Amino acid sequence: MTLPNYITVARFIMVPAIILAMINGYMLVAFVLFVLAGLSDGVDGLIARQFNQRSELGSWLDPVADKFLLVAVFLMLGWLGALPVWVVLLAVTRDGLIVAAVTLSGLMNNPVKMQPLLVSKANTLMQIVLVMLVMAELAGLADFAGLVDWTIYVVAGLTVASASAYLVSWLRHMASTGEAG
Repeated sequence: MTLPNYITVARFIMVPAIILAMINGYMLVAFVLFVLAGLSDGVDGLIARQFNQRSELGSWLDPVADKFLLVAVFLMLGWLGALPVWVVLLAVTRDGLIVAAVTLSGLMNNPVKMQPLLVSKANTLMQIVLVMLVMAELAGLADFAGLVDWTIYVVAGLTVASASAYLVSWLRHMASTGEAG
């Protein structure tokens, strides 16, 4: 296993610690751990590229760790009432639909290789920004109320756009015999 894979596994391990901190009201600890988890994502990618330590395992683990982190924190923020339930459901449903589509295509012997789309990368970035803003507020570091409200709607729009783009890509792939991204 490569160093980036170990860093990714550490990110998996950080998720329960973040959730536990949130449950117990240690929002500053949760915020710091979330930021560290985000930084670890950048570090493992940088190491993989700079030192040619890319691996097939890492290509699967890294996005799963990212989604595990974001989905868990989104669900927790919804449960705490810090995010509207509708935006949590939108984000989680999008990820569930993507997993279902990939699984279904594999079961139908027409596996799809999901490539991140630009709109998906923008969506993930804005989800991270939203979580950081909300967690910073909950930790008492700042008041971003107006910015949080605006970011919620940006995330919602990007989530719908991303889900739609993946759906179109998946439908094209399933209708063809060749692989489409």
